[in-house]
Amino acid sequence: MAAEPLSFGSELKDAFKSVNSWISHGIGWLDEIQSFYRERSLIEKEYSSKLNQLAKRYFEKKAKKSAVLSVGDSPQMTPGSLESASLVTWTSILNSTETLSKEHETLSSELLNQVAEPLKDISGKYEEFRKRHEALAVKLQQERDTVYSDLKKAKEKYDMQCKEVEAARVKVEKSYDASKNKAEKAKQQELLDMNNVKNTYLIAINVTNRHKEKYFHQDMPELLNSLQDLNECRVIKLNNVWTRSAALEVDCHRRCTENLETVITEIKRNLPYLDSNMFIEHNIAPWSEPANFEFEPSMVWHDTDDIVVDEPAQVFLRNMMTKGRRSLEEVKPDLEKKRKEVEGLRARKEAVKVDDGRGQVDADITRALFNSMEEFIVLDNKRTTFQVEIDTILLAVGDIERGASTHKFKAASFKIPTNCDYCLERIWGMGSKGFTCRDCGYSCHAKCEMKVPATCPGVLDKAAKKALKEEKRASVAMNSIPVELGYGDEHKSTSSVSRSNTMTSTLSSSHSSGKLKSTVGSKLTKSNSTTGTGQIRRVFAPPPEKYVAAPPPEPIHEMSAEEAVKGKMLYAYSAVGEGEITVEAGKDLMILELDDGSGWIKVKAGFRVGLVPASYVETNPAPSIPERPMSANSSSTASISHSIASSTIGKKKGPVVAPRRGAKKVKYVEAIYAYEAQTSAEFSMQEGDKFVLVKEDQGDGWAEVELNGVTKSVPANYIRILD
Repeated sequence: MAAEPLSFGSELKDAFKSVNSWISHGIGWLDEIQSFYRERSLIEKEYSSKLNQLAKRYFEKKAKKSAVLSVGDSPQMTPGSLESASLVTWTSILNSTETLSKEHETLSSELLNQVAEPLKDISGKYEEFRKRHEALAVKLQQERDTVYSDLKKAKEKYDMQCKEVEAARVKVEKSYDASKNKAEKAKQQELLDMNNVKNTYLIAINVTNRHKEKYFHQDMPELLNSLQDLNECRVIKLNNVWTRSAALEVDCHRRCTENLETVITEIKRNLPYLDSNMFIEHNIAPWSEPANFEFEPSMVWHDTDDIVVDEPAQVFLRNMMTKGRRSLEEVKPDLEKKRKEVEGLRARKEAVKVDDGRGQVDADITRALFNSMEEFIVLDNKRTTFQVEIDTILLAVGDIERGASTHKFKAASFKIPTNCDYCLERIWGMGSKGFTCRDCGYSCHAKCEMKVPATCPGVLDKAAKKALKEEKRASVAMNSIPVELGYGDEHKSTSSVSRSNTMTSTLSSSHSSGKLKSTVGSKLTKSNSTTGTGQIRRVFAPPPEKYVAAPPPEPIHEMSAEEAVKGKMLYAYSAVGEGEITVEAGKDLMILELDDGSGWIKVKAGFRVGLVPASYVETNPAPSIPERPMSANSSSTASISHSIASSTIGKKKGPVVAPRRGAKKVKYVEAIYAYEAQTSAEFSMQEGDKFVLVKEDQGDGWAEVELNGVTKSVPANYIRILD
């Protein structure tokens, strides 16, 4: 029974060098076989004595190269006396040659024209094709190394920006009186720039990890499989040549018919994948995938791997996401077209793979398939980069708010003095130093493009654009009083950021310890009236926590001892809206208000009271608490009452992302039958799998569900809605 074919791509990880070397030996071997038949065509005239000497000489050559042709240059396991299937077939041919004693003149010319010349042609074509694979492997490695290099540059840029923030902080500490405000403004700008650089670095990490995974699990396996296909096609062609040579000998040597038919039988047993199987079995070595890249904090600015999600960072990230979406939509049609082209060529190649009469068609299809695959890989790499950037930003800050409209910027040169509508500073230079919105005429520096919020009012005429600019400048001038983020008037003069505090930790503590307070002066400062431009609105960091007394606890309505419910945070949660509180994972809580179906509960954590997602909390009910009935209006499976009822069954895992405040009640569905996805737009599921219901059956028999942030379709009659 013949062995099952194995695949280079799935069995040999990161082994292109050894595979390429082995296949090179096989292609080079064709030259030796060609030489054999050329020499034999000359020796045919000298009859049996010369044929015996030739056969013996090639037996010796075969013995010298038996190992490298069977298992390669450096096998992990020695084959012993075993030889590859092609070598076994070759041995049969040499044995039959020794039995030939008489040759004809016509056989000499037939061997030269119908065996040696085709072998030369096959050898040249396959060697050229193998070199194409080698060049692609180098190109893929260079692209991978380029992505690694980009990540390294992003890390260096982040470290440099951290040093700039630290330098700005030191400058603030050393400045006095009038220069302190300027230094503080510079420090805040450096903090914003550092956050954007950090986010870019974190996104680059995800992109690099995805490219690394794609390189080892998609591109290189595809290339190795293509090399395997090349080698097996070479064996098929070699089998055809051998068969033809033997047939010529049958015609010329009827007395050797039986012997030569045996040789043909042996050649047909030489299945193309047998050599590949033997090479794989003797070259499998332990291999582990390189570890994913992770965030490395700066030596001078201690930080975490959390993406900064304050308002300026969200604007930057969402603008970056908008650009990525446009690029993704541009590349998708070409990618899909190339995907269909590759699939069609593969189907055609399988149809003619073993058809002896369509050799030239097979070569043309193989060449076209390789060209299409090469172009597809390049497009797919671009799609991977754009998709990872979009998914990372969506997970961090969500999509652009409904009703928001991004500016349609185009590069612009400014012939007259023009101020940036974002930072209000002058845009200098004629060589495309800024951008202008095609619709509303919004102008900004090139460096400010990604910081502009999505507030485009739409297409405006020239008069409306001018009126809008005047209105914005007047509004900025009247509202140029700085807004402080602090705890009271007595602490305003002490606002600072220590080296151990980051923007993320500062904002988190400000939400849990105090409220935003703004002071609006009755008059503009003297500097404002002198310069004639509005001062930029600024946000100051709160003072270190050790200098601030904890605010008094808010008055709350405590539950009675009989009603008390304690809980514990399963996941850390950072407040993002009014009324929410930041709580770290593992924190003990007192639950004040149970889930009313919105997916949120009110808790008390220490002296802080506020809202957290119900699915982030594990409840520990007191023994005397009577069972609370399920809310008739709630469809959320994350409610506290449901958690209490199921606490004896096991711990309920909460979602990674909190539910949106004010959103519709979430409905969940459960699979009642197993289903295997037929396309990439469908989910595969097993009986009992749970999903979030996005859209019920609209009459076509399908429902849309969500799992881990991905929305796909499943058969509507395969699921049921959970109460």
